[in-house]
Amino acid sequence: MIQFNKKTKIYTLQASQELPISLSESWSFFSDPNNLSKMTPKHMNFKILTDLSSMYEGQIIKYRVSPFPFFRVGWTTEITKVKKPFFFIDEQTQGPFDLWHHEHNFEEIKNGIITHDKVLFKLPLGKIGRFFGEKIVINQLKNIFDFRKDMLNKLYVK
Repeated sequence: MIQFNKKTKIYTLQASQELPISLSESWSFFSDPNNLSKMTPKHMNFKILTDLSSMYEGQIIKYRVSPFPFFRVGWTTEITKVKKPFFFIDEQTQGPFDLWHHEHNFEEIKNGIITHDKVLFKLPLGKIGRFFGEKIVINQLKNIFDFRKDMLNKLYVK
């Protein structure tokens, strides 16, 4: 699920999920930034700070999140690429990572769609950040994607 490139020091997380919904339904749900809070575990206290409309290239989304107990962080992402209804990319412009690049792809299949996520991220503080943060961040990301998968199954899989 998560790989580390020793040369670039970049981690790659990949996740996929089949859902029995149409491509247009998937786009409506995933491209609405207001649904981010539905896909984030409650204990992370995810809060969007930006007034949002439909997604577009160049859109800036600001939010606050508690990735760990008693630690709250501001995070800003930009929607850098949109190809409706097939994919969009968000990239961190300000926040806890040295790099955060998240590709959301939606593939139409016979009985629905497959959503593919690819996240490239780089921890801050070089070796120190990797030594102290790697296991914590990887576990947190796995928990977030597990939560999201369960939530989407409850919402769409009967």
